[in-house]
Amino acid sequence: MQVDILNKEGKKTGRTIELPEEIFGVEPNNHVIYLAVKQYLAAQRQGTHKVKTRAEVKGASRKLHKQKGTGGSRKGNIRNPLYKGGGTIFGPKPHRYEIKLNRKVKDLAKISALSTKAKENSIIVLEDLNLDAPKTKQFAGILANLNVNVAGRKTLFVLPEYNDNVYLSLRNIPTVDSVMLSDINTYDIMNSNYIVLTESAAKIFTEEPVEA
Repeated sequence: MQVDILNKEGKKTGRTIELPEEIFGVEPNNHVIYLAVKQYLAAQRQGTHKVKTRAEVKGASRKLHKQKGTGGSRKGNIRNPLYKGGGTIFGPKPHRYEIKLNRKVKDLAKISALSTKAKENSIIVLEDLNLDAPKTKQFAGILANLNVNVAGRKTLFVLPEYNDNVYLSLRNIPTVDSVMLSDINTYDIMNSNYIVLTESAAKIFTEEPVEA
């Protein structure tokens, strides 16, 4: 897959990069994408929800009245779930939501997500940025030149390694997020309308296999 390398003005530099077809040109498998996104979202849940049962709520344990002879219904103690302040029946308990996926499934999901974006022409390769200081206005201008800073459109900026100036420049732009290539996941890819790869990050695809 041949992609033009753009400069900060959004114009072609005259250079191109060949992105491997085995990563950006496969037939997307939507089911594994679904599984990977489901796993990611499930892992974000803390699972600390908890309610008190009748054994844990405050209240006396004595029987309210005798079993027979009152003309009323049978009753246990005041912690009965049928009473206000009583315990909760079958309420949530703390548990983990993690879902296990095999390594090959996660790799296929990531490759399918990248191929989906490639088919949509949503992958942009930008020459490496060398920002002397954090400048949100300057960074927003670069995104505007790339025609990705559109209202309601999300952009994922992919770097080969952490760059403090770039991160501080984009963190106040609500529709833009950054990630290191080694940390990219299927959810981040599918949750973005555009993927902007720096030239150095794009070259890694031609050198090393993608890791989950």
